[in-house]
Formats: sequence, C-alpha cells, structure tokens
Amino acid sequence: MTDTNAQLALVTRGMVELIDENLLRKKLERGKPLRVKVGFDPTVPDLHLGHTIVMHKMRHFQELGHTVIFLIGDFTGRIGDPTGRSETRAPLTEENVRANAATYREQVFKILDPEKTVVKFNSRWLGALAAADFIRLGSSCTVARMLERDDFEKRYREQRPISIHEFFYPLCQGYDSVALQADVELGGTDQKFNFLMGRNLQAHYGQESQCVLTVPLLEGTDGVRKMSKSYGNYIGIDEPAPEIFGKIMAVSDELMWRYYELLSAKSFEEIAGLKRDVAENRLHPKLAKENLAHEITSRYHGHKAADEARQGFNAVFVGGAAPADIPKLACNSEYEALPSVFLTAAGLTKSRGEARRLIREGALSVDGERWEDEAAPLPAGEYVVKLGKKRFLRVIVKNKT
Repeated sequence: MTDTNAQLALVTRGMVELIDENLLRKKLERGKPLRVKVGFDPTVPDLHLGHTIVMHKMRHFQELGHTVIFLIGDFTGRIGDPTGRSETRAPLTEENVRANAATYREQVFKILDPEKTVVKFNSRWLGALAAADFIRLGSSCTVARMLERDDFEKRYREQRPISIHEFFYPLCQGYDSVALQADVELGGTDQKFNFLMGRNLQAHYGQESQCVLTVPLLEGTDGVRKMSKSYGNYIGIDEPAPEIFGKIMAVSDELMWRYYELLSAKSFEEIAGLKRDVAENRLHPKLAKENLAHEITSRYHGHKAADEARQGFNAVFVGGAAPADIPKLACNSEYEALPSVFLTAAGLTKSRGEARRLIREGALSVDGERWEDEAAPLPAGEYVVKLGKKRFLRVIVKNKT
C-alpha cells in the first residue's frame, strides 16, 4: 500500500473539505484497508455526471487497496432525502426503489472495479430495527440539533411544513455508518450534516468516528442549480453517446471549465494550459468543448462511439444537416398543420404563444427555408422542420379529404 502522504495527496485532490486530517492520517498509518462508505439513494433510475465525481474518488481508494462500500439506500430512499428541499418530498414505494436500485448496479461498474466493490442495501439493518430501536435512535439527537440543518432551519423560519419522518433521514444515514463500521464517508457538500451525524452516532455507539471527505457539487447544464434529474439539467451516464456529447456541447463556455476540473482526467496543469490557449486565441473554445465532450463520451461508450457522436454533432449543428432519428408528427387537418400547433404538440415549444414568438423572430425553417408566416398551415407533404439550432421534427401533412 502506498505511503500515507501519497495516499492523502490522491484522495484529497479536488476535495472541498476533510474532517479530520489527523484522524485520517492515523487510520492510514495503521496499514489496514479502510472501510470507505458512499451512499446512493435510488430515487431515480439513472446515475448522472454529478454522481461520478464521488465515484471517481471511490476508485482512487480502490486503487490504494481500501474496501469501498457502495451503499444503496433502499430503506432511506423510502423516507426521501430532505436535503435542499423547500417542502416535504413524497416517499417512494418499495417497488420504485428496488427497480431503480437494480439499474444502479449496472451503471456503477462503468467506473468502479467490481472485484473491489462491496454492494450493500441499508434495508438489511434498518428494516430489522423494531419500534423501540427507532425510539432509542431518535433519542440520540435533539430537535435543536436537527434545526441546525440549513434546509430545516429555513423551512421552520418560513413556517413551511417539516414532517417528523424527515428527521429520521439523517439519523438513518448516520446509523448506516455504525452498521458498516465505516472509517471514511464520501459525498457531496450538501450531505455534510448527515455525515457529521454518522460521526456522532458512531461515538454514541462506542466506535471510532469516521472521517468525512466532501466533493464539490456539479452544476447542471443550466449552470445554476446542482445537476439533478428532478431539475431536468442532468447528463445521464447511461444516455446514448450522441445525447451525452450534445448536452456537453450545449453548456456555456464558462461552465465548460468547471466540467473540465471536476470530470476530466486531465491534470489541473493541463487544464490551466488549455485555458491560456483559449484566452490567447490559440485554441477555439468550441474545439476545447468538443475535446471534453469526446473524453467524457468515450468514458461511457468507447472511443468509436465518441468519434461518431462528434461527427454527427458537427453534421447537424455546424453543417446544418438533420439527424436521421428525428421524431415524426402526423398532421391530419389544416389546423394541426399550423406551425404553432404542431410545434407545441411535439413538445418543441411550451405553448402556441411561444411558438408564434419564435416564428416571428425567424427561428423556424421548413426544409431549409425560413418560415415566417405564423398563420399559414403547411400544405400536404413531408417536411423537415428546424426550430432554432438544435430542435428538429419531421412533419407529415396528409392530403385533405
């Protein structure tokens, strides 16, 4: 196993906070493999790039010979993680959670070494707790301590409802650390309260407290909120290669560098060099973004698929060609052939009003020609409709009978 200083340098690269370094150093110096816990609540079936930041850190621990525990929160997932929520999240059914958990196991090994990964489900011990056990668990923390959480405190101050069951989420997550005798817990900065709860509960149950390493949260494609499927700003690692490539190309140039720092395998020095090249006009930002999109797409689909995704992207968004698999919509009447109607029906616009506005702004083209008459329906025939730079639709207008 690598010496302590080298291990610390690797596992703390890119981390936001380590609690506490002296204890982690002490654990490493014992020379025994650490038990490294990372929990995932299967509230959605797909893992996204935001999840991969901590997964790559898990891989670092594996490479150093430590035991990585991939914990699927099938029990806590039915409570619902209140982190960052302005209102109570509805609990998922057991069927929802188990179906989502099954897909997690398939996706996670795109990054982790399956031979060095221990998969656990927290229903194994939490589901075995009796009512009296939960009462004792609840007695280990005060309401005042719970209200130190930012989201709980804010909701309490704003007189928004907080359900009692939400208080059990951090307690159950903390008890996971007790059940697993975790030495280290990894996760996003938004989980810090829950991680500290694990440290407190381990001490309460007579165990040595775990160390906590937090990773930064990845902004979603909107560049504002954290990446989340519920916000619709995510890039799923199981999405088709063209989708991953295209979504990365759609992020802003500023956000691109954040993605480079958190997702790329390049060193910080290499990334700094790319930034200088762009700033000094030696490298076009589009090419820098293409290279990032190609690297990440290759990671989950292979080099050949990434090459094809790049070629397809440039054919559509640079050359103006329509992709082969664009959705189709049949229009069976003159009314349905109105651009504002079929654009909204196909989901390309949220409303007919938005569609008419975009048409007036010149955003609509039909078979490569700009279409400016918002009140004119398409005649009978088949057309490739393009809205803006990225939205395509094949429209089939049937003959009037």
